Amino acid sequence: MDEDAALLAQRMAYLDAYRGLYRREQTAGLVLCLLGVLVLVAGRYRPETPHWMVWVGAAIIGAGWLLFTLVIFRRTAWVRAHPFDPSGQS
Repeated sequence: MDEDAALLAQRMAYLDAYRGLYRREQTAGLVLCLLGVLVLVAGRYRPETPHWMVWVGAAIIGAGWLLFTLVIFRRTAWVRAHPFDPSGQS
């Protein structure tokens, strides 16, 4: 039973390390998407803003999604290079 608890603790530490990878880039992608939506909505529904603001908002949203995609690929590469080893040896 203690071995199961130790294995579970190792797996949780591995998952915590995985989830912490590229957190800054992931947060930046989220902020860019939210900012892009604000710019897009302002460009679409406020009459005093120029129409090109819609395209700027869409480009900002695209940049945010690009960051999300980059994080996914980098995390996948990290997991492939560092698979979970139950024995604890690297």
